[in-house]
Amino acid sequence: MPDYVAQFQRRIKKKEIRIAVVGLGYVGLPLAIEYAKKGFSVTGIDIDRDRIERLRKKESYISDVPTRELKEVLGRGKFSASGNFSALKDADVISICVPTPLRRKYDPDISYIKQSVKSISKNIKKRALIILESTTYPGTTEEVILPLLEHAGLKHGRDFYLCFSPERIDPGNKNFPVNKIPKVVGGVTEEATHLARMVYGQIIEKVVPVSSTRVAEAVKLLENTFRLINIGLIDELAMMAHEMGIDIWEVIDAAKTKPFGFMPFYPGPGVGGHCIPKDPLYLYWKARHYGFKSHFIKLASDIINYMPEYVTERVLDSLKKKGRPARKCKVLVVGVTYKKNIKDLRKSPSLDVLTSFRKKKVSVSYYDPLIPYLKFQDINLKSVPLTRGSLAAFDCVVIATDHSNVNYDFLLKNSRLIFDCRNVYKGQHCERIIKL
Repeated sequence: MPDYVAQFQRRIKKKEIRIAVVGLGYVGLPLAIEYAKKGFSVTGIDIDRDRIERLRKKESYISDVPTRELKEVLGRGKFSASGNFSALKDADVISICVPTPLRRKYDPDISYIKQSVKSISKNIKKRALIILESTTYPGTTEEVILPLLEHAGLKHGRDFYLCFSPERIDPGNKNFPVNKIPKVVGGVTEEATHLARMVYGQIIEKVVPVSSTRVAEAVKLLENTFRLINIGLIDELAMMAHEMGIDIWEVIDAAKTKPFGFMPFYPGPGVGGHCIPKDPLYLYWKARHYGFKSHFIKLASDIINYMPEYVTERVLDSLKKKGRPARKCKVLVVGVTYKKNIKDLRKSPSLDVLTSFRKKKVSVSYYDPLIPYLKFQDINLKSVPLTRGSLAAFDCVVIATDHSNVNYDFLLKNSRLIFDCRNVYKGQHCERIIKL
């Protein structure tokens, strides 16, 4: 074992190393707080002034980080937040957890990664371990980040170590907080992988090393591509089952009784969140550079992107049969977050459903117990109360997100028509219930 690696290991055990996390969103903040809870000194870096100000006021803006935990680590002096990259100069470990959106429909945007790496290169401690967690295409770590650091005059193994470890955060999942989710790590060299294993091993129950950064990068994309394709498949089967007069939800429930060879996926109005709608398209884009076109990824993505419009068409078709043309319809969308019980609107398909109704000149409102007001694009709405009087004004209620704290019995008793995208009324057969 090289001398520095042995020294690093001794310092980890004594909790002497200092850790920095760049990007304090849904991935970075839980990671930073977990290290701080274990007794490490942690610095969080974010260019969002509002986030830094709220952290300094001891306010958590992430559901997976309780304010009491934030206050506890701040009170012990184990965590601090800054908007200045100069705070990295004492960091032995730097985790990069910044956004990686799409520039156009199929083109990755890794500009946040590049900007962060350039700032890190100017403020790096000698032999610091840099770990990229942001989801990206295979090759990013060695083809983009490594050259950026070396262009700044730094040399791997002498001035820094570089590793990739895909984030696997599932917001709101109480069964799998950050410390319970196995961590995949792949370094540019074996030493880098070993250092990352030691660091993550302090807070995470299981660390899984792989042979390279490219393998580690591909792991996250495989996970979410698997989900995208299966969700796209079940969405298509749901549309097909409707044409055949078959209840797809009953089919799924019966199929999942098989104890092997089947995994249930469920249809819905689309897919939201930061990962599934985007990550497979990073793989799709990279594959094209090798002259390979992934038909499955594009097809599944196209089907899922069509689902908000499909929901709209089904609702309007049902209302038309009742003598209600679109221009005279009033629709209420229940649930606008991308996932139940989570205050998160990132790429929520419910927003696309709202937009689709508006394009068809339908008067549309929403109710969500977690989102009191909604402002995006040209939509500026407040959540309507669920009362007998308010529900009587709507021709149809669309259940787009099935939050647990909604009184669905009350909704059913007081609504003219319900379009159930989430099988809330499982096993109930009523003329006023239409299932996706």
